[in-house]
Amino acid sequence: MARLTVNTQPVEFRLDAQTPLLWALREAANLTGTKYGCGTGECGACMVIVDGQAMPSCMLSLGQAEGRSVTTIEGLSPDRNHPVQQAFVAEQAIQCGFCTPGLVMAAAALLARNVNPTEADIASAITNICRCGVYPRLLRTIARAGRILRGEEPGVKVPAPVTATTPGL
Repeated sequence: MARLTVNTQPVEFRLDAQTPLLWALREAANLTGTKYGCGTGECGACMVIVDGQAMPSCMLSLGQAEGRSVTTIEGLSPDRNHPVQQAFVAEQAIQCGFCTPGLVMAAAALLARNVNPTEADIASAITNICRCGVYPRLLRTIARAGRILRGEEPGVKVPAPVTATTPGL
């Protein structure tokens, strides 16, 4: 059993301690925003924030996560209005969307440490792979999110998702 905090909630996983955190989140906790990409920690699709640091969840076992605080894309902002999420929408930095949760988490961790990163800071902190090639927009996105966090630019309204439970559908 591994006890940790996931998205501010205490969680106990009754899985083998060697189970990758990625699979515990996706399969046991039904937090499917964290994606499986490469399984080697190189692509960043499975990025989560662990004790304030962006980490690939495919490389962290439940035993290693014991007692730690984990934030997934679902826990970053319950209403999807985190400045990084707002900036991704505003800069149209989303293409197929597969890598987006990992990119958002890596960017959020960077901006939590450094609200005014240089291009070099961004390049060294964001090592995620995006096969659609959003990198030029990604630089603008992170710069914009930093301005929002610094209060230099207002946030943008992120539309609510349309679901089958939305009244009128």
